[in-house]
Amino acid sequence: MTASDRERDRPAARTLMLQGTASDVGKSVLTAALCRIFRQDGYRVAPFKSQNMSNNSYVTPDGKEIGRAQGMQADACGIPATTDMNPILLKPTREMASQVVVHGKPYRDLDARTYRESYLPVAEGIVREALGRLRGAYDVVVIEGAGSPAEINLKSRDIVNMRLAGWADAPVLLVADIDRGGVFASIVGTLELLEPHERERVQGIVINKFRGDVSLLKPGLDWLEERIGKPVLGVVPYLPNLGLEDEDSASLDGRSETASAASRPLDIAVPRYPRISNFTDIDALSAEPDVRVRFVTSPEEWGSPDAVVLPGSKNTAEDLAFLRQIGLEAKLLAFAERGGRVAGICGGYQMMGQRLLDPDGVESERPLTPGLGLLPLSTRFEREKRTVRIVGTTAGWPGSGFGAEAGRGARDHEGSAASLIGSGYRPDTGREESCDGPTDAPGAAGGIRADTGLDARAHGGPEERAGNTPAFPVAGYEIHMGVTESEDPGLRPLLQLRNADGTGEAREDGAVSADGRLWGTYVHGIFDNDGFRRFWLNELRRDKGLPPAATEAAYAESRERAFDRLADHVRKHLDMERIYHIVQGGQEHGGAE
Repeated sequence: MTASDRERDRPAARTLMLQGTASDVGKSVLTAALCRIFRQDGYRVAPFKSQNMSNNSYVTPDGKEIGRAQGMQADACGIPATTDMNPILLKPTREMASQVVVHGKPYRDLDARTYRESYLPVAEGIVREALGRLRGAYDVVVIEGAGSPAEINLKSRDIVNMRLAGWADAPVLLVADIDRGGVFASIVGTLELLEPHERERVQGIVINKFRGDVSLLKPGLDWLEERIGKPVLGVVPYLPNLGLEDEDSASLDGRSETASAASRPLDIAVPRYPRISNFTDIDALSAEPDVRVRFVTSPEEWGSPDAVVLPGSKNTAEDLAFLRQIGLEAKLLAFAERGGRVAGICGGYQMMGQRLLDPDGVESERPLTPGLGLLPLSTRFEREKRTVRIVGTTAGWPGSGFGAEAGRGARDHEGSAASLIGSGYRPDTGREESCDGPTDAPGAAGGIRADTGLDARAHGGPEERAGNTPAFPVAGYEIHMGVTESEDPGLRPLLQLRNADGTGEAREDGAVSADGRLWGTYVHGIFDNDGFRRFWLNELRRDKGLPPAATEAAYAESRERAFDRLADHVRKHLDMERIYHIVQGGQEHGGAE
């Protein structure tokens, strides 16, 4: 019997579905927890979410794009992520419109009405086929719903909640967030709005994010079980400082800062713009014991940061306009003029440029947007999207030996044209592919904005560094569209890259100013690389007269510990014996026995 025969003859996987009384009740994290628990207990388990709406995305090993949450859940399962785990991803681009990504590749931008009326009937088949393939390959598939199953106006074309549960023959656990208040009303109200056959599919309730003494909740739980005729399978306490990524920007509203974080010596500000994407790039910084990360939304919150990180954006021009409107651009430019350190990733890197060109309206309705002018680059939006995992090393950092002297640039580096510093540099066109839209176009030589009076002397030069900077290995992924061109042939690339699967040519990515204080890259996950992250943080420590510090633990290892910590926490507070009974086909009725 061949492997394919064995796969075909394998009984379909058991399923369990988590649905919520609302968005952001913790479904993604609880799904990851159950995935890790089933894995710990010896099952081959996979996650599934039919349709995800998020600008936080993840690149699979074969270079496809899925929701970040499903990538994280696959990691919890200990398996490579595939597009079958999230066959449809919606990435909001502008008001009432999203880029529709199908099995990891962009399909087209659709407004909400067109998507609902024209595409959802097609999407049903895509979803059912993907789920079927997963069920043929694993023992258990843990399915995450979206939003609430009680959205009356959406139920007729539902592909994410109760209709999906029916296709999967999945028992449902209903998750409610007690931290936001009104938990009993949200549970009872959701169940009341379901059809009888949908209510029958709900096998139990999970109350999430509890704070306090659970014994004080007992009278309410007894009343609830009697009222709805279904058991409460657990009350999961809020777990602070989890160390795992959030799915979308709504979760940033609930991020709280511990007292110890406020006293950490390094303060990093991250502007939070409306269309922020892949802000999980910051998580590895937050995990460092000497780093305080603050998301800022107004000039009043700016404070006195040691560095600023500009994260990704799904609409770079509009988010840059937002920074200008609220006064954060002025704060940022004044900070850079004083010699402050600024790093940009993907859309943030694009903002650091001189101009953003979008004549065809690929990302926004602004044909020309002036950039921040911190690096001498310009970007043009194009429709073709690049998604790929990469490996490489740092290249042009001061003291790295890249070029014989400052300003020489990369023309002498392995024969490449270093003036073209984007991760998608194409030798045939002399242009660079850009990130999920635009790429930036910074200002004058040395990465200083000529029209703002920023002085290169504020950023010193390579001669200020003692010793040589080693080349740090890096790995990560790219998700971007468009092309970027350098406006200064002496500009140094930040990274030297190649595709992780060995395909394609070696290429350069990103840009770094002569003193290393201003840099940008298209590589998501750049701070997940332990050596580079600690090197950069030690540069910040050096600025403050602090001694260098060592990385206490590899980020990948700390993330694995976070999965186990989460699983242990959830296992302790859920009735796993009853959940296994439910997964194996048993029905749960009434309260605790």
